[in-house]
Amino acid sequence: MSNRAATVQAIERCGVVGIIRLKDPSHLPGVVQALADGGVRALEITMTVPGAVELIRQTAKTLPQGFLLGAGTILDGDAARRVVDAGARFLVSPVFRIELIHAARDLDVPIMPGCFSPTEILTAWDAGADIIKLFPATALGPGYIRDVHGPLPHVKLMPTGGVSVENAGDWIKGGAVGVGVGSALLDPAAIAAGRYEVVRERAKQIVENVNAARQSAVRISS
Repeated sequence: MSNRAATVQAIERCGVVGIIRLKDPSHLPGVVQALADGGVRALEITMTVPGAVELIRQTAKTLPQGFLLGAGTILDGDAARRVVDAGARFLVSPVFRIELIHAARDLDVPIMPGCFSPTEILTAWDAGADIIKLFPATALGPGYIRDVHGPLPHVKLMPTGGVSVENAGDWIKGGAVGVGVGSALLDPAAIAAGRYEVVRERAKQIVENVNAARQSAVRISS
């Protein structure tokens, strides 16, 4: 099994990708620890965070074994190469660009491009995307995944945007392989105040809801 395929499997096992967008990167260690304590094992640091590449490099050195660190808001091949060199193990983009698919293949890391319509989803999948980031999912809802999976049951979908503590399990029941969660986890006011326990508790709740939805799906299928 390639490194890329193994990482895809690990992302699916995790079920929740915590999306880290911070204006003040000094909060990153506290946020990462809170997400980890809440059970989130896959983290995505976006390129919108000041000094993102160096933060990825520093974080990659300190994460315990069993954690996955990725980079988000990747828009071109150069950025892809820089973050992988810094230690990112998967790439996420808000858009679908064939250049990113090729770069990820060359780097042997998974790529999750952002797609919205069924045509865009299938085009990205056929081009070699590993998981399709359904974005922005805010305007869609879990039923959209069921609709897409009608004609395209083989495509792996992960919604980002519109995922909350309360509805994370609904996306899984709809057929998502996992969920990407940003603002529902990282409350700006709580983080600014150093109240990382808020992040920890939200992470714990989302992980519990995802796991419960998966167990329910297994019972129904059996």
